[in-house]
Amino acid sequence: MKDDQVLKQVADMVGIADNYVSAWGEEAHVDSDTIRRLLAALGYDTKSDEALLESATKKLRPDVLAPVKVVRSGQPVHVDMYLGQSARVSDFSWRLETEQGEVLEGWLQSQLVADDRENGGTLVFSLPSDLAWGYHKLQIFRKRRKSPFEMTLIITPQSCYKQEPLLNNKKLWGTSVQLYSVRTNHNWGIGDFGDLKQLVADIAARGGDFVGLNPIHSLFPANPEGASPYSPSSRRWLNLMYIDVSSVSEFAQCDEAQQLVGSPEFQKRLSDARDTNWVNYSEVSCLKMAVLPLLFETFCERHLTNNTARAQQFLAFVEKGGESLLHQAAFDALHAQLKQEDDNVWGWPVFPEQYRHFDNAAVQQFIKSNYKQVQLYMYLQWVADSQLAEVHELAQEKGMVIGLYRDLAVGVCDSGSETWADHGALCQDVSVGAPPDILGPLGQNWGLPPLNPETLKEMAYDPYIQLLRANMRNCGALRIDHVLGLLRLWWIPKGDSAKNGAYMYYPVDDLMAILALESHRYQCTVIGEDLGTVPDEIVDKLATAGIHSYKVFFFETAEDGGYYSPAHYADQSMSALCTHDMPTLRGFWHCDDLKMGEELGLYPDAEQLKGLFNSRAESKQKILDSLAWHGYLPEGIGHDASYIPMDQHLSEAMQLHLAAGSSALLSLQLEDWLEMDKPVNIPGTVDEYPNWRRKLSTTLDDIFTRQNIIDLTRRLTETREKASQKQ
Repeated sequence: MKDDQVLKQVADMVGIADNYVSAWGEEAHVDSDTIRRLLAALGYDTKSDEALLESATKKLRPDVLAPVKVVRSGQPVHVDMYLGQSARVSDFSWRLETEQGEVLEGWLQSQLVADDRENGGTLVFSLPSDLAWGYHKLQIFRKRRKSPFEMTLIITPQSCYKQEPLLNNKKLWGTSVQLYSVRTNHNWGIGDFGDLKQLVADIAARGGDFVGLNPIHSLFPANPEGASPYSPSSRRWLNLMYIDVSSVSEFAQCDEAQQLVGSPEFQKRLSDARDTNWVNYSEVSCLKMAVLPLLFETFCERHLTNNTARAQQFLAFVEKGGESLLHQAAFDALHAQLKQEDDNVWGWPVFPEQYRHFDNAAVQQFIKSNYKQVQLYMYLQWVADSQLAEVHELAQEKGMVIGLYRDLAVGVCDSGSETWADHGALCQDVSVGAPPDILGPLGQNWGLPPLNPETLKEMAYDPYIQLLRANMRNCGALRIDHVLGLLRLWWIPKGDSAKNGAYMYYPVDDLMAILALESHRYQCTVIGEDLGTVPDEIVDKLATAGIHSYKVFFFETAEDGGYYSPAHYADQSMSALCTHDMPTLRGFWHCDDLKMGEELGLYPDAEQLKGLFNSRAESKQKILDSLAWHGYLPEGIGHDASYIPMDQHLSEAMQLHLAAGSSALLSLQLEDWLEMDKPVNIPGTVDEYPNWRRKLSTTLDDIFTRQNIIDLTRRLTETREKASQKQ
């Protein structure tokens, strides 16, 4: 038992919980071996109790001044110093340089709040409490000591930004879409930023205030079939396949590109790529990468060599992108070259040894020798970024309150550019996932290495700040996937199964405060995807931080299985009928997800499957009862769910029922307007179903000229207007 005591003591100091409440409401205990492996992954010496205690004492010994302190405005700014008793307070002075350039100075003695050093505590002094929001540099000087102690002091707003209409209780609606699934008569077989412009204009014209997107993070240009938007190569850069090639300004100046694209053979391939019902990523990549390098050549000849205004914009983008952009571009260029030599090179773990980390000499040599190739990928990131910015500008011109609403994935893939160039911010011997629950009895392992909370603090949260900035660019709202990860993440030792994990706790108050600061800087509303097992301790934190909760109609049920009225949803929330991880409305109603799950062998237990069918029949009946009770069941639709199919009338009734509710934001899927039945993603499958490939059943032009959709959008706008007046 003694063995476990030390282990648990250190785990507790580090933030690893040795127990948790399971999805069934019971207390579950974490295996000691799991804790030991997680501590080892964090760099602790776990070979014996003595070694563990010694390494913990060393690693967790506080500096004289912590590297960072985060304070919400209005709270006192009290700074702790870990000093020996012999240190004289009169020897210390402080200097604070604010982000705004102001310099404040003084002696510690005159700011003293408490001195608890004789009981092993700290010396506490206060700083002015009216500091501006921002990232400030605090230095403490000690007589006869050459260098000062330093801290980053971050002052933040109390809560996240909200647009004026949201503060005035205006109820908004918009659509959410997987961008790759959009069809038009002119794209290259995948939805792109040009299509997104068209969609934004269409939704704005019909009274919608936002268009929500799947994560548009960079994936693997050299491995286009790695298509999951939730397993990105990096969360700081964009997916190059979303570039609208013919809108790039160099396209109009490049005869070679125009001749190639205009050739009958190329046009035939484009038309075939557009006509498929599933995105053929390899073909799309092949088509785009046949043309984009030609545009880069034109850019080099016309702009870079002449240092034009356009060249200067590009160079400014590269400078601002810094190390992170170089990591991404070097990775993509190197991956492309290695993949040409060997088609099996899917990511850096199978690169030749000398290329497995950005810092390696061979990689630096590659960058020098192939700088033009590296620069090509920088250019493509710039083009993607500029096109996204144009879409957001258009949304603002059209008067949309939010405009684009982006999605931040929970982590990065363990074989992409961010892990390849990592300097300790990520814990690479660990993967994030979810413990066993009712829908996933084996738990989930997402294969994503998490940010290391200890390193985050040492780096004054810089990796997290840069991540928020990259994703709040060019949008009016950001959805944070699995927002509970700000409090805790389910850590699984690499290579282990999901049930052998433990919760690692994060500095949630600091992370939420920084989120609020960046959201004000970018004027970006925040939505937190808080589905699943939600610990009580985070509910109030999310609410007071001004983060919109995520309400999915099908999950909003009372103890007796009846459905809550959307009028009772929290105002600070976004409501939706379905999400990308669920069947469509039609698929849900006709149990297509259960039938498909049975075919794919996702339910080995026949009893369990029968139970799911029964519970679905009950849910459908209760939905009909709820619609009838609130007056949203259209005339002529019967009350017995077992005889009622999902058709246009029932689908619209459910959407309007939700629209009349109190959620500030309402997000609807284009799939449900088109009465589609196939899902975009079936959680728990990899090869069994073509996830992240299913396109919409028709083009944008067709969708927005359909009379029933024109009528539906008008009624949605009216219903939201009425809901706004109820307040």
